[in-house]
Amino acid sequence: MPRKWPLARGGWCKLWGVTKLFLPQAQLEEWALADKADLREGKLVVMAEGGVSFPLTPAVHFVQLVSGEDTHGLVARVKTEEQLSRLGAEQLADSVLVGDNAYEVVPGYVTEVASTPRPEGGAKKPDSEADLLAAFILNKMG
Repeated sequence: MPRKWPLARGGWCKLWGVTKLFLPQAQLEEWALADKADLREGKLVVMAEGGVSFPLTPAVHFVQLVSGEDTHGLVARVKTEEQLSRLGAEQLADSVLVGDNAYEVVPGYVTEVASTPRPEGGAKKPDSEADLLAAFILNKMG
């Protein structure tokens, strides 16, 4: 059974009309085996929502520092492959080396979906793409 990390369980944040979600590789594999979602041509296709797709970017979630010092403040952060490259980091399966520092990471993907702005005090629109994906993740990962 794959290990589950509390911080790697599909976290999300809101940024100027965009919801960013980290999706662990192990979770995506479980969904694919259960025919709930699939990775196709760099996109997450959610079967339960009629085949709605979301673009994916390879990324890692930094779980803990294994050796050295966390001089870049990476623990509990998610970084894309491009960001890792800019740091001069080297990924080896579930480890990342940044200089002399070694980290344990959870490989996965980041997806961004547009979120629908809601009026002050108004109810959240339940059928926006962001809401559909967030609901799917929260229901399936809990």
